[in-house]
Amino acid sequence: MPNLTYSQTMTTMTTTTSSPPLLCSFLASKQLLLKPSLSLPQSPKSKPLLNSFSAKPPVPKARSTNSRTVLCFAGRRKPVELAEASPEAGSDGNFRRIFQIALWVAEAVYILWLFLLPYAPGDPVWAISSETVNSLVGLSLNFFFILPFMNFVGIHLIEAPVLHPMAEGLFNFVIAWTFMFAPVLYTDCRRDRYKGSLDVLWGLQMFLTNTFLIPYMAIRLNNADDVSGPSKRSELGSLMTNGASYVGLIGGITCIVSILWALYGRTDANFGGIADRWEFLIGFFGSERLAYAFIWDICLYMIFQPWLLGDNLQNVQEDKVVLVNYLRYIPVVGTIAYLLCLEPKKV
Repeated sequence: MPNLTYSQTMTTMTTTTSSPPLLCSFLASKQLLLKPSLSLPQSPKSKPLLNSFSAKPPVPKARSTNSRTVLCFAGRRKPVELAEASPEAGSDGNFRRIFQIALWVAEAVYILWLFLLPYAPGDPVWAISSETVNSLVGLSLNFFFILPFMNFVGIHLIEAPVLHPMAEGLFNFVIAWTFMFAPVLYTDCRRDRYKGSLDVLWGLQMFLTNTFLIPYMAIRLNNADDVSGPSKRSELGSLMTNGASYVGLIGGITCIVSILWALYGRTDANFGGIADRWEFLIGFFGSERLAYAFIWDICLYMIFQPWLLGDNLQNVQEDKVVLVNYLRYIPVVGTIAYLLCLEPKKV
């Protein structure tokens, strides 16, 4: 094109070079003029070109930061919160699974060692002696010291069996603690994960052994069932829940009486002083399977009590939560505190 001037040629080249990128063209539709960062290098001789094109080059309008962010960076964002939450959920699930396995192993050991194998002190279930059976029947008749106290005040409808006060105290201490576990189970926030009857579970726990509480502690660690809602309490469950404070008082008083009875009960029956009774207790643990099982039950309760109470602090009165949270680690005392401070409206 020989007829074009040098000024027109440079103007055409500059306009073509500074065209906007295709990705952001719709934001710069009004900015087709020169940009210093994109134009060709200018020599001192090219300065008059601006004057020949326009007296005042238009100033480009500021583009919205939000618009630029959406166009250039929206596709690069990652679900950071979801990526960070999944490892925690997996870790929690792994710990829960480990606890479940440990509880089921403890259940197997409990049944094998205390009921079936002959290696623990005393006789296994399949070889139980008549003496052990008579002792168990006598302890059951002295349940909560009802018959001994009736005989003491002159009521002799049934005569209370005379057993060693250490054995009676140990038996009633464990039974009273088990009695107080009833409202704890009926107010447990995870009780619906156990599909069986809590009435049957607590009844077997109360009148047999702790064998039936270990599986419950394992089952309550299952994942929550989103389909089924909270189950309705039975009449026994409602009675225990509404009268939780009375259960706590009865159980607490029985535990205190059990300790005093073991140390000072039946002074007229020649069972000796505290040293003699302590010596009997050590021998009782080493010769009777029933006493040996009571030690296991007490140890398990010392583990299960803070665990259950800690999961259900929302059932306690708001101004008593801190107190119960501290006392839940003290055997028996924590259970009593929970039952006395239970908020009926929350359960």
